[in-house]
Amino acid sequence: MATFGNLSDRLSETFKNLRKKGSLSASDVDGTVREIRRALLDADVALDVVKEFTGKVRERALSDEVNKALNPAQQVVQIVNDELVAILGGQQRRLEFAKNPPTVIMLAGLQGAGKTTLAGKLAKWLAKDGHTPLLVAADLQRPNAVTQLTVVAEQAGVAIYAPEPGNGVGDPVRVAKDSIAYAKTKQFDTVIVDTAGRLGVDAELMKQASNIRKAIDPDEVLFVIDAMIGQDAVKTAQAFQEGVDFTGVVLSKLDGDARGGAALSVASITGRPIIFASTGEGLDDFEPFHPDRMASRILDLGDILTLIEQAQSAFDEEEALAMAEKFSTETFTLDDFLKQMQQLRNMGSIKKMMGMLPGMGQMKQQLDSFDEREIVRTEAIIQSMTLAERQNSKLLNGSRRLRIARGSGSTVTEVNALVNRFEQAAKMMKTVAKGGVPQIPGMGPIPGARSGGSKKQQPKKKGSKSGNPAKRATENAALASGTKPGAALTPGGTGFGLGGATGQGQAAPTEEELATLQKFLGN
Repeated sequence: MATFGNLSDRLSETFKNLRKKGSLSASDVDGTVREIRRALLDADVALDVVKEFTGKVRERALSDEVNKALNPAQQVVQIVNDELVAILGGQQRRLEFAKNPPTVIMLAGLQGAGKTTLAGKLAKWLAKDGHTPLLVAADLQRPNAVTQLTVVAEQAGVAIYAPEPGNGVGDPVRVAKDSIAYAKTKQFDTVIVDTAGRLGVDAELMKQASNIRKAIDPDEVLFVIDAMIGQDAVKTAQAFQEGVDFTGVVLSKLDGDARGGAALSVASITGRPIIFASTGEGLDDFEPFHPDRMASRILDLGDILTLIEQAQSAFDEEEALAMAEKFSTETFTLDDFLKQMQQLRNMGSIKKMMGMLPGMGQMKQQLDSFDEREIVRTEAIIQSMTLAERQNSKLLNGSRRLRIARGSGSTVTEVNALVNRFEQAAKMMKTVAKGGVPQIPGMGPIPGARSGGSKKQQPKKKGSKSGNPAKRATENAALASGTKPGAALTPGGTGFGLGGATGQGQAAPTEEELATLQKFLGN
């Protein structure tokens, strides 16, 4: 995750130095804690949080739980992970829904924090979960805020309640209050109220937000905070907690490249849990916040659970079974290859998914250089083929490949490369389908593994393996006559394994063998 990239790099470097030690002394622990403190402060984590965090890490690192561990360095990493989870809120907190619908969710925060876009993301996420959300345009101050929310609602495929044009016209408290009655009439089970923000905390902002809260009595008040806001995050959160109070926090812009550590402080200082995180500009770049998973990402330990959940939501189970059948019957085609890529794209950014794998923080340069548009270009090439060509790649002769290249805006070389990659993949799948182990390009065969299907291995041909032509000819002749090569050579034998005349147990060289010897010597 880009926002915590620098913090992750600093901590990883600190732990790398620890892993070289077989045991930890008090000075080792102090040095490690010092580096962690610097990393957290550089990441804009609040000073009070840093002091408490490093104090707990040091206390636990010097305790018996580390001294008795087989690998003290790994134990320290685990301690840091545990304490990170703690400052991020401990356990995941889910939205609390009203017993009698509609559930009312109020969004609060400064202008520019991303409340309006986040309202659409939350509504779409709820709709996917089987709810019927209603967006309410109660931000009547910011220019075109109502228009923006209308567009976002349309993109998310959800309903909107916007009786006032905004741009300074209308009463936001009345709009918010009337939306509840409207939701009950139209049977919406969730109401999401987008409120106005300001460039900074002021009395007017707090009064309006407080009045809206009293009027609608929300089940949840979510404080939306920009993860890149810096040290002001703590002050802003405390001001909203005193003026409006909120039940949970939503981190927006977690895909940014700022230090972002101040966001880590909010849950610890306010005592309110982080419930959601916005991880990109798209309406689908939105996920429930898991403190343990975020801590793992920061420490470059990966986030496999989130990756699995995304795969489960993107891949159709029946389609997966059908594809497995194609693998087993060796009927995998370019059309199937296209469907697989499209399902992979449905999971979201491939670069982000790769970033969830353990240790990928050490491959940041490779990840940054990864071009996701390559998948779009591959899709374009396959989509430029006829159905028959997709079903049978053998039809792709030179003229067809030229037509496909022109139709997809690519070159014939790129088309050839795609077809070659596909045929290699299909060959590997065919090997696996037959119960064999495929040979991966760049790697030799796996020892003890059968490289093909159920064919029996052919017996090895017997013969000399000597690199010397004369010696190889002599040994092959000996094998043909039933004599063990090299057996009982006469003392007069030459350096090439040939006897002086007809040595005991050795056949005399033939004219062909002598000619081979002369050729080898260059005569």
